[in-house]
Amino acid sequence: MDRQVTKHEVPSYDVVEEKIREIDGSIIVLRIFYIFMEIVYKFQLIKNDKLCTVEIPRKLLEGLKSTNPTFEQKLTEILDASLQESDCWVKV
Repeated sequence: MDRQVTKHEVPSYDVVEEKIREIDGSIIVLRIFYIFMEIVYKFQLIKNDKLCTVEIPRKLLEGLKSTNPTFEQKLTEILDASLQESDCWVKV
């Protein structure tokens, strides 16, 4: 089972939350899980009555601590691709 974590345990959580708000201010981070076997954080996001899950590699989140714009661009690409995809959003 994946371990649920708090936002304080997620590297660069504030950057992720800011990027999500830039895409759509009505999206809320509901829960975050750390998947040890895949070394990714799984963000469960909610908007109105729909849920979307986005997986972000830990290395990417740790890389955001440096000022390398490549990491921020990659994060934006992952979030844009997931949040714009209608298949991501399932009714809860």
